[in-house]
Amino acid sequence: MKILILGAGKMGTFFTDLLCLHHEVALYDVDPKRLRFVFNTYRFTQYEEIQEFEPELVINCVTLKYTIEAFNSVLPYLPENCMLSDIASVKTGLKEFYQSTGKRFVSTHPMFGPTFATLDNLSSQNAIIISESDYLGKMFFKDLYHSLHLKIFEYSFEEHDKTTAYSLAIPFASTLVFAAVMKHQDAPGTTFKRHMDIAEGLLSEDDYLLTEILFNPFAVEQIENIRTQLKVLLEIIKKKDTARMQEFLEKVRKNIE
Repeated sequence: MKILILGAGKMGTFFTDLLCLHHEVALYDVDPKRLRFVFNTYRFTQYEEIQEFEPELVINCVTLKYTIEAFNSVLPYLPENCMLSDIASVKTGLKEFYQSTGKRFVSTHPMFGPTFATLDNLSSQNAIIISESDYLGKMFFKDLYHSLHLKIFEYSFEEHDKTTAYSLAIPFASTLVFAAVMKHQDAPGTTFKRHMDIAEGLLSEDDYLLTEILFNPFAVEQIENIRTQLKVLLEIIKKKDTARMQEFLEKVRKNIE
């Protein structure tokens, strides 16, 4: 299959490396310097090159802020039968965009990133495939993600954003609050250092990605839950209520079982 990948960032180059030995792959980026180290892949910086390539599938891996803009830029240069796909971590607006194009599409979300995941061992990681996607597109990505030993789940666009609001917005917000009150420690404990590693990894991600995860329409309710539980814990601590603290800890342990 002829596959065009948009964006030579972390995930764009990951998909390029993953697919280039079994498919005819082209990688497009406006910055030619980002294309220097790809293997067995066409390197495009001009839309005319995309037109000549005639891709059968486009995988959009650009920064979330520019996902729809990147699609709109390349649409005039794609064959009529070319399928569109994205790996965006927030799907807001994408359903309407795909419907407006009239093209076949497949939307997925590999629930891992190069910052935290070990990319040569993803057996403990997950991927979501949007149920409204084209059948053949879903089969392509199911086969691809199965080859990586990912656990695959199928959700609608709305179900996806509700899921990521829970699984991403809660840890993102908790980590940002931890980092916001952090002070230098000469002799940090193990737990502190682990939290520090997570914070440094999170803050190495693209600012717009972090923003859009937290601006997910379903994120507010989840972050409100953090505030509610923090208020309960603070009240217990202020009153030094040992019995309530034991109840709180027991509830937390049940939550993580």
